[in-house]
Amino acid sequence: MENTTKKLRRLADVLKNCSTALLVLQDNPDPDALASAIAFRKLTNTLAGIQCSIAHGGTIGRAENRALVKYLQLNLRNPQGLDFSSFDLIALLDTQPHTGNNCLPAGMEPDIVIDHHRCRPETRHCRFTDIRSGYGSTSTIMSEYLEAAGISPEPSIATALLYGIRSDTQDLGRDTTAADIMALTKLYPQANKRILSQIQRGSVQRDYFRMLSVAFANACVYSNAVITCLYRIDNPDMIGEVADLLIRDEQTEWCLCYGFYEDKMLLSVRTEIESPSAEKIIKHIVARRGTGGGHNSYAGGQIPVEHFSDKDLARLQNTVKKAFLEMVLPDSNNLQPRPLLGSVDKDLII
Repeated sequence: MENTTKKLRRLADVLKNCSTALLVLQDNPDPDALASAIAFRKLTNTLAGIQCSIAHGGTIGRAENRALVKYLQLNLRNPQGLDFSSFDLIALLDTQPHTGNNCLPAGMEPDIVIDHHRCRPETRHCRFTDIRSGYGSTSTIMSEYLEAAGISPEPSIATALLYGIRSDTQDLGRDTTAADIMALTKLYPQANKRILSQIQRGSVQRDYFRMLSVAFANACVYSNAVITCLYRIDNPDMIGEVADLLIRDEQTEWCLCYGFYEDKMLLSVRTEIESPSAEKIIKHIVARRGTGGGHNSYAGGQIPVEHFSDKDLARLQNTVKKAFLEMVLPDSNNLQPRPLLGSVDKDLII
């Protein structure tokens, strides 16, 4: 908290003489990003009377995320046609410049960056940065800022921050620090538990089950690793959601899920093994073809595929799968993939 108090004083200096701010999130924001945005909005409005707008590219696809947006009554802005230069401040939350996963215009440098991913070189040039790669969530950082400022979050903000921490750390089960546990403990009494339960059980459309069916049908097993493809999708959040499901298989220690959304190949890596980290794996996969990042147990990336022919896409898929396997199974050259599900035993059908 001492570090946060010092950071808060520096942040207050940056906020001086400003009246508007644009908060830019990752293209397909998760609960951690959404919660961080409303906490930052509360902080800056209380400290300096700043009016904040929140923008993101992509979609809100995951059912839980849509439920959270509805509960918070968020008016999220589309970056198309948005004049970024009309705002006094630009802040990136839960993302950083040049990651390839946010709508910050090329060549524009944000004033503020607050994130829990590994610090990028471009981030160091910004006026104010608070990068805590050891933390499990950006919501934890923002919880500390509210506390340092003496702001008691209303139930809606506390609920969002609590869910942001729980979702990014999988209920404190991955990449968790003492700071995450402390923040969650403090937020829990202030959160609306009934709403929290409703968010976690967000309704899904039937197309969700179709995409799951495709993912499981395409899933191939290589020893203790699984690779699957969703082909072309209209809900990019499904890439990470499928990866989260497959890594739960008791015989799986590595998982790669990928699919194509608009003009990008999206990838998610999950692992139950400490080394190599998921972040290291995703960076090896995308190499110079795209961008990627993450944490020890989970990571994501994207590769531009605009103007790719079907032959180019097939070649890229083979390259991606080979790069993944050479990282997690160095002796995988002679491994023959087998389907995850196999055939259904008719005797089990009633």
